[in-house]
Amino acid sequence: MMGPMSDEPQTRTKTQTLAPRTPSPTPSGAVSRSKAPVWLTRLLMVGLVLAALNLRPAITSLGALLEEVREGLHMSGGVAGVLTSVPPLCFAIFGITAPRLARRFGPGTIVLAGMAAITAGLVIRPFTGGTAAFLAASALALMGIAVSNVLMPVIVKRYFPDRVGTMTGLYSMALALGTSLAAAATVPLTDALGGDWRTGLAVWAVLGVLAIAAWLPLVRDRGRGTAHAPAAEEKDAPAPRITRSRTAWALGCFFGLQATGAYITMGWMPQIFRDAGVSAGTAGVLLAVTMVMGVPLAFVIPKLATRMKNQGPIVVALGLCGLSGYAGLHLAPAAGAWAWALLLGVSNCAFPLALTMIGMRSRTSGGVVRLSAFAQSVGYLISIPGPTLVGTLYEHSGGWETPLTLMAGLMVPQMIVGVIAGRDRTIEDEA
Repeated sequence: MMGPMSDEPQTRTKTQTLAPRTPSPTPSGAVSRSKAPVWLTRLLMVGLVLAALNLRPAITSLGALLEEVREGLHMSGGVAGVLTSVPPLCFAIFGITAPRLARRFGPGTIVLAGMAAITAGLVIRPFTGGTAAFLAASALALMGIAVSNVLMPVIVKRYFPDRVGTMTGLYSMALALGTSLAAAATVPLTDALGGDWRTGLAVWAVLGVLAIAAWLPLVRDRGRGTAHAPAAEEKDAPAPRITRSRTAWALGCFFGLQATGAYITMGWMPQIFRDAGVSAGTAGVLLAVTMVMGVPLAFVIPKLATRMKNQGPIVVALGLCGLSGYAGLHLAPAAGAWAWALLLGVSNCAFPLALTMIGMRSRTSGGVVRLSAFAQSVGYLISIPGPTLVGTLYEHSGGWETPLTLMAGLMVPQMIVGVIAGRDRTIEDEA
């Protein structure tokens, strides 16, 4: 749609060069960006932002009202625990289906379907009559999030091949904003809307409606190859065996370890501060600070990463911030609370870096969709046991020394596999 892939042949004969320009598609099936209407480019940018805003409120809004949901549905503590571990499992299971769906229907169409699934799940689940139906509706929303997670880097690679860093930063920033906004605003919104937790959860479906409105015209404009019409390069290029790529495995492990750290931080950091004598209110604000750090840095880091051939130095810098934050939580959790919250917020920005590297480690949009599905599915599977393991260690050790040692220890392999994933090579090179 928006421009030819960066790896497409650029050589033209003299006759071709002098031939009159026509609006026909490029060999890749995408329309040159210079011939695409300005409104279409802007609408795709808006669509990316709105889609990214929808990728976390279904999760963080539930966390804010989990106690009310448990009481309202008479949900046991065990089932509530399962509910909090469902997101990464759904991301791993449903995300792996994204490449096949994208090849058949086009990535834009699947993103639109994902937004519809998120919206439907958010509308349905608060008004279900029991726990099983609530879980099923949550799974529907998570299914939409999973496929959209995988396809965001693909959309960027296909339609903005020369602006991967900028566009990845844009939607990463929107994703972080959606995460923080839902976590911070769900309870006040619920109170303002009458105090019913059902309304407080359902209100986030409004974002989904806006995203659907943005993606509908993109999908309908198939004549321009905007959101459908799989590119010829995806059909003709040999598909690399992703499981044989060392870079793909390194990216999957890096994605999984950074996700583990992020889930542990979101789930346990307030408790660490509270056990150190920090008030509950302040502990919540400290978590919000950690999460909000991802908004500006999610825009800056991808742009910086695309200007570097090797992203290893950024991986190491973020890892050292994480190590420093965990060390501070161990030595002086209350005295340096604000500093540790900031350091861990910087460390958690390994997420937009991982997304950027996914877009850089393949030459084609077809390769990116396979790599994105593989790395995110492997990564989310790796991240599942982390928060539970930390909770078990905390319960049995009676303090945070052992859990913090584990959390700091995980930063070392994260830096190692991140350096491997950050090397200047592609999965096609290794295949």
